[in-house]
Amino acid sequence: GGGREPQGLAEKSSVQTVGEEQTQNPYTELLVLKGHQDIVRFLVQIDDCRFASAGDDGIVCLWNAQTGEKLFELHGHTHKITAIAPFSSSDAFEEKRHLIITASADRTVIVWDCTSGRQVQKVSCFHSTVKCLTVLQRLDVWLSGGSDLCVWNRKLDLLCKTSHLTDAGISALVELPKNCVAAAVGKELIIFRLTDSNNESEGWNVLEVKRLVDHQDNILSLVSVNDLTFVTGSHVGELIVWDALDWTKQASECNFWDSSVHPDVQPEIKLSQSPNETSVQHLTSDEEYVFAAVGKGIYVYNLQMKCVIACQRTAHDSSVLHIEKLPNRQLISCSEDGSVRIWELREKQQLPAEPVPTGFFNMWGFGRANKQANQAAKKMQENTPIYFLELVGDLIGHSSAVQMFLYFGELGLATCSADHLIILWKDGERESSLRSLTLFQKLAQNGDLQLKL
Repeated sequence: GGGREPQGLAEKSSVQTVGEEQTQNPYTELLVLKGHQDIVRFLVQIDDCRFASAGDDGIVCLWNAQTGEKLFELHGHTHKITAIAPFSSSDAFEEKRHLIITASADRTVIVWDCTSGRQVQKVSCFHSTVKCLTVLQRLDVWLSGGSDLCVWNRKLDLLCKTSHLTDAGISALVELPKNCVAAAVGKELIIFRLTDSNNESEGWNVLEVKRLVDHQDNILSLVSVNDLTFVTGSHVGELIVWDALDWTKQASECNFWDSSVHPDVQPEIKLSQSPNETSVQHLTSDEEYVFAAVGKGIYVYNLQMKCVIACQRTAHDSSVLHIEKLPNRQLISCSEDGSVRIWELREKQQLPAEPVPTGFFNMWGFGRANKQANQAAKKMQENTPIYFLELVGDLIGHSSAVQMFLYFGELGLATCSADHLIILWKDGERESSLRSLTLFQKLAQNGDLQLKL
């Protein structure tokens, strides 16, 4: 056949190969979970050992992360699922109830009970598709974002809503302190404040308090860092760090392809980059760093120093769709190319006499003329360990774009893909020792082993 190879798979980057012995990669055993008939786009954790999956077939599946057993298959939506959020109740009167909310292109939102697998409530009064859901646990309400922003209580009563914002609608929401939320609406970031008055007649209110128009292009990703900071990323590779209390811009980085930051990259490469090469698809954060999936690359941005301290420009052969930080200085990333990779942040051994790259001053915004600033920058750089991301594991299993994943600690990793599958990746050594233990206990119970205590 004269079939064309899919783009991005043709030229494999030579750098990114892990030897046969992936000593750092514990995920040597995989369980393939079949339950979906179309692209699986979402995974959400319900508790320590359960998760839900959803996607374009409109079905929601509940799974046991330890065994891979399918617990429930929830049918209720007629079109693809566009957003999903866990919502656990902890009423003083009842034991903790694990709920999930799903929104669909069929313009409905359904609340499900994870224990019984039943539909608790369904709302179908939306004028357009709900694209995002956010639960404000403190206020015991949740928000749906589409062509407007709606505030709901647990019983699915509509408490209040904004007027119609735009046809493009809200593409992402992030919770901010003091009962505020930031909503991405095209290039704009709109800050809303929720007020609930104790006076029954007044009820709830959602007010637009500020519009931030610093991004040059559509905002694709938002992440809350802590109570003081949140970060946004756009389609043209701008990353902006915001103050979460007064919504002022703290810092920004848009040099993901600037040759001054990457002296080893030839400038002409820049011209041939296709537009989505610099698109910030996903952001995640711990208190110290923001990890950004930009085009095919991964960037580690230090919030204190306000600069990128490590990057892997071609972490995958096509766009990186999701990244997460693991507890042990490791990162996991998954991509449109079907791969899932584990990275470790390591310190570069620097030679003391290494010249300072000229791009460094531009990065810090120091002018050439300012000699003191130059010296300060030099000093700063001498004390700054420069890091790199080393590929320590490659999880080969999916045949199509890996949309996202969930990390379950010692239970392993769950990935979902456009190949309709979910894969549970397990630590092979742990699993086989668990099997031996189970076998040992069985034998002991049957009295085949005379155990002398």
